[in-house]
Amino acid sequence: MRIFYTTDVHGSTVCFKKFLNAGKFYKANIIILGGDITGKMVIPLVEQDDGSYIGKQFGTTYIARTDEEIQLIEKKIEDSGYYPYRMSKKEMEEFTADKSKVEKLFDQLMLERVEKWVQLAEERLKGQNIACYIQPGNDDRYLIDSILEKSDVIINPEGKVLEIDAHHEMISSGHANITPWKCPRDVPEEKLSEIIEGMVSQVKNMKNCIFNFHCPPYDTHLDKAPELDENLTPKLDGSGGFKMIPVGSKTIRNAIEKHQPLLGLHGHIHESKASQYIGKTLILNPGSEYGEGILRGALIELTDKGVKNFVFTQG
Repeated sequence: MRIFYTTDVHGSTVCFKKFLNAGKFYKANIIILGGDITGKMVIPLVEQDDGSYIGKQFGTTYIARTDEEIQLIEKKIEDSGYYPYRMSKKEMEEFTADKSKVEKLFDQLMLERVEKWVQLAEERLKGQNIACYIQPGNDDRYLIDSILEKSDVIINPEGKVLEIDAHHEMISSGHANITPWKCPRDVPEEKLSEIIEGMVSQVKNMKNCIFNFHCPPYDTHLDKAPELDENLTPKLDGSGGFKMIPVGSKTIRNAIEKHQPLLGLHGHIHESKASQYIGKTLILNPGSEYGEGILRGALIELTDKGVKNFVFTQG
């Protein structure tokens, strides 16, 4: 059995399309998107008096004078994972004065994109005999779950024990230990332990089980991120680089050490692409470059006796 695993596409439509194509391209039986599927921010495109639109994204100013130029800018913003939205100057003033309107708009655009992606998956995977698993991650609001659950081709594995072939079970969770940003699915380590052990108790053959956990295990090569100060600014290490510290979950590390599953699939920390063994368990984090439209992944070959081989991919 061949698995293609990726994670943390954060709203990038071009990355999601590559994910849908990966099964056929890599001849995988199963494709898995391991969480953090929604974007982080709305980018307003404000209509000017002359009919043109102006928008700003991370130091870049976009100016569009024709509908074709506006559509090109909207696509560029969407492919980088954000939500473009055309508005008048009056609307911009209203959104600036009332943050609750921004929240409602964000939810609306987020749901529209997830619905669009589900429709894309229905169209592209129909009849391909490729199993598609997509779970929310700690960044994803609970609003999206009902959309994933309604799909005929997408399986949301969150909190479930699933037999993915005749030899392998998979347990999954997009929850993470508490982050500085207090994300929707951040939970205390004790709660994460309850979630994991509840699934573990139902696994029939732990030796061939896959732990599909969005958050990586603590103090590994998979969970190094910049240490932040009280203003959430990365600290420097004295040589011009960032001071890196482990930020993964101690509960997930303990669960892997205790139960020794076959494989751990993780993401969450974009800059920590790595593979490592914890005892007999191979753990993988392919990293993420969604903002550049690059889909990072891992292609894993499994037999009934274990992991035959794996390779990190980038495309």
